[in-house]
Amino acid sequence: MKATGIVRRVDDLGRIVIPKEIRRTLKIREGDPLEIYTEKDGGVIFRKYSPMSDLQDFASQICESIVAATGRIAAVSDRDAIIALHGAPKRELMDKPNSSELDRLMEQRTHYRYNPGDPPVSPTDSTDKYRLGVASPILSQGDLMGCVMLLMGEDSAPVTEADQKLAQTIAGFLGKQMES
Repeated sequence: MKATGIVRRVDDLGRIVIPKEIRRTLKIREGDPLEIYTEKDGGVIFRKYSPMSDLQDFASQICESIVAATGRIAAVSDRDAIIALHGAPKRELMDKPNSSELDRLMEQRTHYRYNPGDPPVSPTDSTDKYRLGVASPILSQGDLMGCVMLLMGEDSAPVTEADQKLAQTIAGFLGKQMES
Protein backbone atom coordinates (compact mmCIF):
# COMPACT_ATOMS: atom_id res chain seq x y z
CA MET A 1 0.00 0.00 0.00
CA LYS A 2 1.26 3.48 -0.87
CA ALA A 3 0.67 6.36 1.56
CA THR A 4 -0.65 9.56 -0.03
CA GLY A 5 -0.36 11.86 2.97
CA ILE A 6 -3.98 12.93 2.47
CA VAL A 7 -6.32 12.78 5.47
CA ARG A 8 -10.11 13.09 5.23
CA ARG A 9 -12.74 13.07 7.98
CA VAL A 10 -15.90 10.97 7.87
CA ASP A 11 -19.01 13.18 7.87
CA ASP A 12 -22.17 12.58 9.95
CA LEU A 13 -23.62 10.38 7.16
CA GLY A 14 -20.51 8.15 7.07
CA ARG A 15 -19.17 9.62 3.83
CA ILE A 16 -15.66 10.57 2.85
CA VAL A 17 -14.47 12.53 -0.16
CA ILE A 18 -11.89 10.89 -2.41
CA PRO A 19 -9.57 13.69 -3.55
CA LYS A 20 -9.85 14.77 -7.18
CA GLU A 21 -6.17 13.94 -7.88
CA ILE A 22 -6.69 10.33 -6.79
CA ARG A 23 -9.97 10.02 -8.72
CA ARG A 24 -8.27 11.37 -11.84
CA THR A 25 -5.21 9.09 -11.47
CA LEU A 26 -7.34 5.99 -10.91
CA LYS A 27 -9.97 7.02 -13.49
CA ILE A 28 -12.75 6.93 -10.90
CA ARG A 29 -15.79 8.68 -12.37
CA GLU A 30 -18.98 9.84 -10.71
CA GLY A 31 -21.23 6.82 -10.25
CA ASP A 32 -18.41 4.23 -10.50
CA PRO A 33 -18.86 1.36 -8.06
CA LEU A 34 -16.14 0.75 -5.46
CA GLU A 35 -15.53 -2.49 -3.59
CA ILE A 36 -14.69 -2.18 0.09
CA TYR A 37 -12.23 -4.54 1.76
CA THR A 38 -11.17 -4.65 5.39
CA GLU A 39 -7.82 -5.77 6.73
CA LYS A 40 -7.17 -7.58 9.99
CA ASP A 41 -5.25 -4.58 11.34
CA GLY A 42 -8.28 -2.29 10.92
CA GLY A 43 -7.37 -0.94 7.49
CA VAL A 44 -10.01 -0.23 4.85
CA ILE A 45 -9.26 -0.57 1.15
CA PHE A 46 -11.42 0.82 -1.63
CA ARG A 47 -10.91 -0.80 -5.03
CA LYS A 48 -12.61 0.09 -8.27
CA TYR A 49 -15.16 -2.58 -9.04
CA SER A 50 -15.45 -3.87 -12.58
CA PRO A 51 -18.60 -5.86 -13.35
CA MET A 52 -16.65 -7.26 -16.32
CA SER A 53 -14.26 -9.03 -13.92
CA ASP A 54 -17.04 -11.54 -13.23
CA LEU A 55 -16.91 -12.48 -16.93
CA GLN A 56 -13.11 -12.54 -17.24
CA ASP A 57 -12.78 -16.33 -17.65
CA PHE A 58 -15.69 -16.38 -20.08
CA ALA A 59 -14.20 -13.47 -22.07
CA SER A 60 -10.85 -15.30 -22.23
CA GLN A 61 -12.55 -18.35 -23.72
CA ILE A 62 -14.34 -16.18 -26.27
CA CYS A 63 -11.03 -14.55 -27.26
CA GLU A 64 -9.46 -17.97 -27.70
CA SER A 65 -12.37 -19.05 -29.92
CA ILE A 66 -12.08 -15.89 -32.04
CA VAL A 67 -8.38 -16.50 -32.64
CA ALA A 68 -9.05 -20.13 -33.58
CA ALA A 69 -11.77 -19.09 -36.05
CA THR A 70 -10.24 -15.94 -37.56
CA GLY A 71 -6.51 -15.93 -36.80
CA ARG A 72 -6.87 -12.38 -35.49
CA ILE A 73 -5.75 -11.11 -32.08
CA ALA A 74 -8.79 -10.82 -29.81
CA ALA A 75 -9.12 -8.75 -26.64
CA VAL A 76 -11.82 -7.65 -24.23
CA SER A 77 -11.45 -4.64 -21.98
CA ASP A 78 -13.47 -3.21 -19.17
CA ARG A 79 -13.66 0.57 -18.86
CA ASP A 80 -10.08 0.73 -17.61
CA ALA A 81 -7.86 -2.04 -18.95
CA ILE A 82 -7.63 -5.17 -21.07
CA ILE A 83 -9.03 -8.09 -19.04
CA ALA A 84 -8.91 -10.90 -21.65
CA LEU A 85 -6.53 -11.52 -24.53
CA HIS A 86 -5.57 -14.26 -26.95
CA GLY A 87 -3.27 -14.30 -29.96
CA ALA A 88 -0.61 -11.92 -28.59
CA PRO A 89 1.81 -12.12 -25.64
CA LYS A 90 -0.14 -11.31 -22.47
CA ARG A 91 2.74 -9.33 -20.96
CA GLU A 92 2.43 -6.76 -23.78
CA LEU A 93 -1.27 -5.95 -23.38
CA MET A 94 -2.98 -7.77 -20.50
CA ASP A 95 -4.02 -5.53 -17.59
CA LYS A 96 -2.58 -2.49 -19.37
CA PRO A 97 -4.67 0.70 -19.12
CA ASN A 98 -6.83 1.59 -22.11
CA SER A 99 -5.47 4.35 -24.32
CA SER A 100 -7.23 7.70 -24.26
CA GLU A 101 -8.26 7.09 -27.89
CA LEU A 102 -9.92 3.79 -26.95
CA ASP A 103 -11.63 5.48 -23.99
CA ARG A 104 -12.97 8.15 -26.36
CA LEU A 105 -14.28 5.53 -28.82
CA MET A 106 -15.99 3.59 -26.02
CA GLU A 107 -17.58 6.74 -24.58
CA GLN A 108 -19.05 7.50 -28.02
CA ARG A 109 -20.67 4.04 -27.88
CA THR A 110 -20.08 3.52 -31.57
CA HIS A 111 -18.51 0.66 -33.46
CA TYR A 112 -15.06 1.28 -34.90
CA ARG A 113 -13.39 -0.24 -37.94
CA TYR A 114 -9.93 0.66 -39.18
CA ASN A 115 -9.69 1.72 -42.83
CA PRO A 116 -6.33 1.90 -44.62
CA GLY A 117 -5.04 5.46 -44.43
CA ASP A 118 -6.75 6.21 -41.11
CA PRO A 119 -4.47 7.14 -38.22
CA PRO A 120 -3.84 4.02 -36.11
CA VAL A 121 -5.57 3.74 -32.72
CA SER A 122 -3.59 1.96 -30.03
CA PRO A 123 -5.53 -0.19 -27.55
CA THR A 124 -3.16 0.82 -24.72
CA ASP A 125 -0.62 3.56 -24.14
CA SER A 126 2.07 0.95 -23.49
CA THR A 127 2.43 -0.36 -27.06
CA ASP A 128 2.76 0.86 -30.62
CA LYS A 129 3.06 -2.72 -31.87
CA TYR A 130 -0.72 -3.29 -32.03
CA ARG A 131 -3.61 -1.16 -33.23
CA LEU A 132 -7.37 -1.50 -33.29
CA GLY A 133 -8.80 -3.35 -36.26
CA VAL A 134 -12.34 -3.28 -34.95
CA ALA A 135 -13.82 -2.29 -31.61
CA SER A 136 -17.39 -2.65 -30.35
CA PRO A 137 -18.61 -1.29 -27.03
CA ILE A 138 -20.15 -3.68 -24.51
CA LEU A 139 -23.39 -2.16 -23.25
CA SER A 140 -25.53 -3.59 -20.48
CA GLN A 141 -28.89 -1.95 -19.80
CA GLY A 142 -27.57 1.16 -21.50
CA ASP A 143 -24.40 1.37 -19.38
CA LEU A 144 -20.95 1.17 -20.95
CA MET A 145 -19.09 -1.84 -19.53
CA GLY A 146 -16.13 -2.31 -21.87
CA CYS A 147 -15.16 -3.20 -25.39
CA VAL A 148 -14.53 -6.20 -27.68
CA MET A 149 -11.55 -5.68 -29.97
CA LEU A 150 -9.84 -7.39 -32.85
CA LEU A 151 -6.28 -6.10 -32.98
CA MET A 152 -3.88 -5.76 -35.87
CA GLY A 153 -0.12 -6.14 -35.93
CA GLU A 154 2.26 -4.73 -38.51
CA ASP A 155 1.62 -7.47 -41.09
CA SER A 156 -2.08 -8.06 -40.46
CA ALA A 157 -4.55 -8.39 -43.29
CA PRO A 158 -7.13 -5.60 -43.52
CA VAL A 159 -10.20 -6.06 -41.33
CA THR A 160 -13.45 -6.93 -43.03
CA GLU A 161 -17.10 -6.19 -42.44
CA ALA A 162 -17.41 -9.79 -41.17
CA ASP A 163 -14.76 -9.01 -38.49
CA GLN A 164 -16.76 -5.99 -37.43
CA LYS A 165 -20.02 -7.97 -37.27
CA LEU A 166 -18.28 -10.65 -35.19
CA ALA A 167 -17.07 -8.06 -32.65
CA GLN A 168 -20.54 -6.46 -32.52
CA THR A 169 -22.19 -9.84 -31.96
CA ILE A 170 -19.82 -10.78 -29.15
CA ALA A 171 -20.14 -7.35 -27.51
CA GLY A 172 -23.93 -7.71 -27.59
CA PHE A 173 -23.71 -11.21 -26.15
CA LEU A 174 -21.40 -10.14 -23.30
CA GLY A 175 -23.71 -7.21 -22.53
CA LYS A 176 -26.67 -9.62 -22.26
CA GLN A 177 -24.63 -11.94 -20.00
CA MET A 178 -24.06 -9.06 -17.60
CA GLU A 179 -27.80 -8.46 -17.34
CA SER A 180 -28.38 -12.03 -16.12
